Amino acid sequence: MYEWYPLIAVGVIVLVFAIILLMAYIFVKDKKQAMGFERQMSDREIMRRLVRYARPYLREFLLVGGVMLFSIAYDMISPLIIGWIEELAAGNFEMKQIYRAVAVYVGILLVSMLCSYVQAVVLQRTGQRIISVMREDLFRNIEQLSHEQLNAIPVGKLVTRVTNDTNAISMMFTNLLVNLIKNVFVIIGVFTAMLLLNYELTLMILCFVPFIVLFTVIFRRFSRRAYRKVKDCTTDINTYLSENLSGIKITQIFNREEAKMQDFLERSNALGRAKQEQILVFGIFRPLVYMLYVSSVLCLLYLGGKGYLKDQVFMGQVITSGTLVSFYLYIMKFFNPIQNLAEQFNWLQSALASAEKVFTVMDLEPAIQDTPDAVCLEEVRGEIEFRDVWFSYVEEEWVLKGVSFHVLPKETVAFVGSTGSGKTTILSLLCRNYEFQKGEILIDGIDIRRIKIASLRRHFGQMLQDVFLFSGTIRSNIALRAENITEEEIREACRYVNADHFIDKLEKGLDEEVRERGNNFSAGQRQLLSFARTIVHKPSVMILDEATANIDTETELLIQDSLEKMQNIGTMLMVAHRLSTIRHADRIIVLSHGRIMEQGTHQELLEKKGRYYRLYHLQYQREEMTRGTS
Repeated sequence: MYEWYPLIAVGVIVLVFAIILLMAYIFVKDKKQAMGFERQMSDREIMRRLVRYARPYLREFLLVGGVMLFSIAYDMISPLIIGWIEELAAGNFEMKQIYRAVAVYVGILLVSMLCSYVQAVVLQRTGQRIISVMREDLFRNIEQLSHEQLNAIPVGKLVTRVTNDTNAISMMFTNLLVNLIKNVFVIIGVFTAMLLLNYELTLMILCFVPFIVLFTVIFRRFSRRAYRKVKDCTTDINTYLSENLSGIKITQIFNREEAKMQDFLERSNALGRAKQEQILVFGIFRPLVYMLYVSSVLCLLYLGGKGYLKDQVFMGQVITSGTLVSFYLYIMKFFNPIQNLAEQFNWLQSALASAEKVFTVMDLEPAIQDTPDAVCLEEVRGEIEFRDVWFSYVEEEWVLKGVSFHVLPKETVAFVGSTGSGKTTILSLLCRNYEFQKGEILIDGIDIRRIKIASLRRHFGQMLQDVFLFSGTIRSNIALRAENITEEEIREACRYVNADHFIDKLEKGLDEEVRERGNNFSAGQRQLLSFARTIVHKPSVMILDEATANIDTETELLIQDSLEKMQNIGTMLMVAHRLSTIRHADRIIVLSHGRIMEQGTHQELLEKKGRYYRLYHLQYQREEMTRGTS
């Protein structure tokens, strides 16, 4: 009986660890559920949608599957060959036999290595193609979202979806799925080979399988929890960085670097703790599986070493030295895939969680869409009419209240009023950046809701106060990659709006580098570039929203000259706080709290001595005081 004490001791130790882990599993179960990490989409639905992206590459996946079979064959045959070599070395042998056995082993190894290389190359290429298509679909859907939807989603979260989450999905296509399938086949194959070699020793190995299953189930719960924390913390820190790096100048102006640094440290430390928890989970699981592996090897060696290694009988079957060596290698090949399966399954869950987040963004229906009967406008005369338009960003908090006005083709109309009166909102509704709740907006007598959005916006040229320039060159920022715009058209547009005054002084001219957000140009220069960008796309209606708010006097003269030229192109709608810039408008509409208070020409409104008259004289007095101070 005492001969079995070592085996009993091993079993007790494994059982103690199993009980401890089981208690931990029960302890965290309710806590995990309270954290709300469960997904809304089923794995089946996510996989169905992912298969749709993978289907065009079925031939590549079949090739990988065929190559994988050769790789699995190496795992099945190599222990038998090594066991054969062991038996040859232990008995009477000739060197020819050893050479033959080694040659067979090396041949199988080389084929396996070649297959692994082909598999990796094909999977990487295929996976990257799939993810490229997915990223394009995701980015295309983000582009179609309305301004209201884009304002509701942090930019950092969208960046995380397009980058981090798609990378996790890429790993699933390039590595996880094939290796998961491979490990399953390796486990089945190794188990079959062990049964055929010695079923009694195989039964002994099977005694450890329940513990492997138990440890794997427990590991899944802890690791999924850890993965969720890491992903949430990563999204949080990306969102924070995106917002604060964009506004870092404000942070510096108000000397809030230390406070912002503290906020960043809190998020960074939260991500660090989540990573440490993830490492701890793997740091416990891997040694436990390795403990089971070592325990099974010890049991194998103990049973094989009870007597002479050669021809040792166990439960009626002979254990030769070759059997012992082959089983030792099979045990390693049996436990490694099981350990990998547990980890890969959790990586798969992580990839599926990322896929769900990506599909959630893809499933966002644009708040503003074309109606089935929407038409395309080939030409626009520029006649605009608002009929009793009501609009609110927040329900029942009306920004526009029954606004009505009529703009004739090629007329220049300016909107003035205090902050929050609805000036910019009118321009946004006209381009269908937002959807109004009541009334009608007509372009050339057609309701804009019956016009295709792309067709509508193609005829508008918007010049905003905060000019956005993309990284690239002056040329690329003006043309915006439109292939039908020629070099001469770009230069003509620059001359038309007086942008050539500073472009010609640059070393590279139109090919001068534009850094992020155009921060290597002044506010006036950026505004002139936005004018050129608008003109070169030949709009029928031009919209200027505070386009002269942040520029110096010299540049303002250039812009005023540009504006006078642009008034001859088409209908122009302007919003301006500097009333001096709109004196030559055909009509000025004065707004207050979402309603039109008065309208007319500059001179007519001054003669009325109403709200515009007070605004104009208040601004005139302020400018006189500024001149006197300077």
